[in-house]
This record gives sequence, C-alpha cells and structure tokens, in this order.
Amino acid sequence: MQQSMSRKGDCWDNAPTERLFRSLKHEQLNYEKFKTKEAAKLSIIDYLAFYNGKRMHSTLSYQSPLEFEREFYKKTA
Repeated sequence: MQQSMSRKGDCWDNAPTERLFRSLKHEQLNYEKFKTKEAAKLSIIDYLAFYNGKRMHSTLSYQSPLEFEREFYKKTA
C-alpha cells in the first residue's frame, strides 16, 4: 500500500481506508492471538473475503461491495 495524503484539513481520501482498518481491528483481530505471522495473514485474508463478499454496508444500500459492483456493472453493460 502507498499512503495517500490530501491537502491540509481534507481527510476524506483516507476515511474509507481508516474505516476498513477499524473494522478489521475491532471485528477480527481483537479476539485472536496468533502463534505465527502466517496465521495472522490467513486471518486477515479470511476477514477481507467476508468484508467484501458478505458484510453489508449501509452506504451501499445494505449490500456487500461485491453485490454492489455486480449490480453496477449489470446496469452499465
């Protein structure tokens, strides 16, 4: 990842990333103790699959990001 910084006082470009990391920490990582880095990586990958594929988002009309994209591309195709 590459850090993205906008102009002074304008935090909107980082808000989605910060929200994802907040959700990752509070919904997944706070409840596990990892014995290896590989176990931690697998847990994060598992959470990202859940976050993008199943977790509903209120800003996407309570759809998962994958469902939202599918609907979007159906309408534009």
